[in-house]
Amino acid sequence: MSSHPLTVGFDLDMTLIDSRPGIHAALTALSAETGTYIDAGLAVTRLGPPLEMELAHWFPEEHIPAMRDRYREIYPTYAIEPSTAMAGAAEAVAAVRELGGRAIVVTAKNQPDAVRHLVHLGIEPDAVIGWLWAEAKAEALREHGASVYVGDHIGDVRGALTAGALSVAVPTGPISAEDLRTAGAEVILKDLTEFPAWLDGYAAGVAADA
Repeated sequence: MSSHPLTVGFDLDMTLIDSRPGIHAALTALSAETGTYIDAGLAVTRLGPPLEMELAHWFPEEHIPAMRDRYREIYPTYAIEPSTAMAGAAEAVAAVRELGGRAIVVTAKNQPDAVRHLVHLGIEPDAVIGWLWAEAKAEALREHGASVYVGDHIGDVRGALTAGALSVAVPTGPISAEDLRTAGAEVILKDLTEFPAWLDGYAAGVAADA
């Protein structure tokens, strides 16, 4: 466990950032370049899982590694600028810091692009760990001693529960609050604007139990 009293993990896409405009632009560019039809509008309604799972809808299996690599080459050009912070994202990260805690980002997105998004938006977590999806996110959450993990996808709930962290969910991505709760999310917030007040109460409860 971490020696820090409080470490909170956050998912990236549709939790801290609205990457839909950027991903739409990058997929549209990949479609134009390859001559392969990609419904970018549909793709951005199901963000969360690894890129390869989305590409499998549009490309034969043997082409996916090359398409993944090309997508990542063009991603910084098309996807960083249009993507925006989710409501309350910067404040949520700051709220952890104000309590003397650490805020980390654990995402299925590749690490370099995750960092690019956060730098562009001026969101400064203590660590960014990429390439991890669903239960695999537990690796980083355990390593950093995270007691809370905040995400928008059932995969995030699974990662939190696997790590033994409290699953806090926001229905700001493709999954409804009801489905997140059914998957095992222990706290449901409308969005991250509710997170600082919730965190204050959570931290006070932890302190009282200590």
